[in-house]
Amino acid sequence: MHDSLTLSSQTVSNRPPYAGLGIRFLALLVDFLLFCALFFPLTRLVKGVWLMSATDHRWRSGLFVTDPLCLGFLAVMAGYFVVLEGLTGATLGKWLMGLRVVRVDGGAPGLIKGLVRNLLRVVDGLPTLNILGIILIVTSPERARCGDLVAGTRVIHLR
Repeated sequence: MHDSLTLSSQTVSNRPPYAGLGIRFLALLVDFLLFCALFFPLTRLVKGVWLMSATDHRWRSGLFVTDPLCLGFLAVMAGYFVVLEGLTGATLGKWLMGLRVVRVDGGAPGLIKGLVRNLLRVVDGLPTLNILGIILIVTSPERARCGDLVAGTRVIHLR
């Protein structure tokens, strides 16, 4: 890691202001509220209910949902995080909280790093409720979850 990092015409010495668990949770909450604002009305329009129960889904077998609406929502959510974090460094939630995803050298992450860090949300979610990701953010000096460590990204404060 470099001793200084230039961000938005501002030089931060020694160590960038890494984002902790609380502010990252608030940013994620904003993103999920945005999804709710979009997905609930669309679900109501398509399925006739605001919130789908197990009987409202099309199930292929076992626990795998194959309902086109749900698969579409999943694709939109995945694309939202990968594209926005990869190209701009921030989702709406991160932008509102003054956070940015950056490469460890301070540059924009790009789509590949955005994809890697978001694919590894599955690992960060282990064993349940994102416990591994929470432990890593709280205990690592750079407040990085597994996805950040593998992708070579960090989440920082701009303000």
